[in-house]
Amino acid sequence: MKTVRLTMAQALVRYLAAQRTAFDGAELPLFAGVWAIFGHGNVAGLGEALAPMGEALPTYRAHNEQAMAHAAIAFAKASRRRRIMACTTSIGPGATNMVTAAALAHVNRLPVLLLPGDVFASRRPDPVLQQLEDFGDGTVTANDCFRPVSRYFDRLTRPEQLLTALPRALAVLTDPAECGPVTLGLCQDVQAEAFDYPESFFAEHLWQPRRPPPDRHELAAAAELIRHATAPLIIAGGGVHYAEATDALARFAERHGIPVAETQAGKSALAHDHPLNLGSIGVTGSAAANACAEQADLILAVGTRLQDFTTGSWALFRHPDRRLVGLNIQPFDAGKRQALPLVADAGEGLAALTVALEGHRAPETWTVAARDRAAAWRLVVDAATAPDNAPLPSDAQVIGAVQRAAGPHAIVVGAAGGLPGELHKLWRADEPGGYHLEYGYSCMGYEIAGGLGVKLARPDREVFVLVGDGSYLMMNSEIATSVALGLKLIILVLDNRGFGCIDRLQRATGGASFNNLLADTRHVTLPAVDFRAHAASLGAAAEHVAGLTELPQALERARAADRTSVIVIETDPQRTTADGGHWWDVAVPEVSPRAEVAAARVAYDANRLNQRLGE
Repeated sequence: MKTVRLTMAQALVRYLAAQRTAFDGAELPLFAGVWAIFGHGNVAGLGEALAPMGEALPTYRAHNEQAMAHAAIAFAKASRRRRIMACTTSIGPGATNMVTAAALAHVNRLPVLLLPGDVFASRRPDPVLQQLEDFGDGTVTANDCFRPVSRYFDRLTRPEQLLTALPRALAVLTDPAECGPVTLGLCQDVQAEAFDYPESFFAEHLWQPRRPPPDRHELAAAAELIRHATAPLIIAGGGVHYAEATDALARFAERHGIPVAETQAGKSALAHDHPLNLGSIGVTGSAAANACAEQADLILAVGTRLQDFTTGSWALFRHPDRRLVGLNIQPFDAGKRQALPLVADAGEGLAALTVALEGHRAPETWTVAARDRAAAWRLVVDAATAPDNAPLPSDAQVIGAVQRAAGPHAIVVGAAGGLPGELHKLWRADEPGGYHLEYGYSCMGYEIAGGLGVKLARPDREVFVLVGDGSYLMMNSEIATSVALGLKLIILVLDNRGFGCIDRLQRATGGASFNNLLADTRHVTLPAVDFRAHAASLGAAAEHVAGLTELPQALERARAADRTSVIVIETDPQRTTADGGHWWDVAVPEVSPRAEVAAARVAYDANRLNQRLGE
């Protein structure tokens, strides 16, 4: 057996560089690069190993560890989980800064390889700088925080452990059912230790997507339920995109006359103007989708984990005899809420169902009613996004202006606050991948870093990032990274002077405005934050617009610019799209001196009666 003597870190990067993937008709490196912020836990080991790799495994420098992990995760999502990035940090705060991002990837079933530095395996210099010490367990380090938010976790205390850890890590990262974050804690002394690795370990490996078909018994049972349904509805989730099954979804819906509603992750699976596309579903759903969902007697949930925003906290589906079929590659998701599981790749499952349902169509009255509702909703979108003469524009009106400027091939990126709800209802996606929202973890601060990852994955498409002032203040440093890397973003900062979305929720549950809008917080002087000047100081082309009349020209300038542009516009924190939407279970206090809270509790108890739990 031929061997090559390498440090553990050198062997790791050489192995990563040898992994390949088939993507969009080409064979490409599986790992598009490594995001790195170096410190004493990784600079001497991984830093030395990465430096000579060049384009074989590019290294990107960021300004914040959480943000760079968000960028890596967004890259994977925009690449339909077919390409991956790794992230390496020092020990201590550099490592734990990535824990939030790991949780985001875990919730959203997205692959990212996290390589935080760790303490000395030898324990010779313990405790080293930034080392966490557990009084009762000598094996605990800060990296143990990653255990509950990783699909696979390992700590490498000897260089030869790489021989088993890396294949296991890649198996998880590339598995469509198990996919999620992998954390390999790299003890800093072990990174520098050498071992005689088999040369065969570094042979190129091509990872092909696994597309398992459904079990014949589950398929037959699912087809039988659909055949007998009088009001079937498809819910399209993110799994439709990851399975590259958007065309299969359109064919299935058209052939069988079944309308489609989209989750946040599933949006853009069907073109917005497709006659059977009802738009968004659930708490942030369209009136068309939610009306059909209330009447549906059969829900075919394709590639979705059915979180509470999708199901209206399980109060959305009102038909007394409704049945649920879960077409999902992950059995955990397929069988939720006593669903009939159909465990399969989304594309393979839809194709098999089409064969099993040969000649079958949903009742024409149901299909026509769904089409009419979809057409009516498009008129609502037109009205909500049209400009008016109000002193401050709504988020919806800003979205309309961006939509008109973006063109059909643009990608919109968002994450938290009120914007995801408005975007879910109102954004018109023309093609798959044109809508990129992180709403599984709804992580403030994802937006700009996520936009960076999207642009890295899709450099040929214009990327529009919509972010509120609250999220902007939480995490904005990757504006400088986008400028440095020449990855142009168009960032819209919608300034409503605080956390407007949560203020609305606070008041909707009977509370007084408190600690959300800046004016309602404890303060001596309200800060006059100049977002334009701040963005310009990070290297972006930046401007503040006075209102909707100035926004179209600013968007034109941003599209023509040669680098990242930031456009700041003030918006009304109270205005939101009244049409559509559904109840969301947010617990209201049973006892309160406020009459408004007592009234909200009465309404809350009434809405809870519609929840269908355990069935």
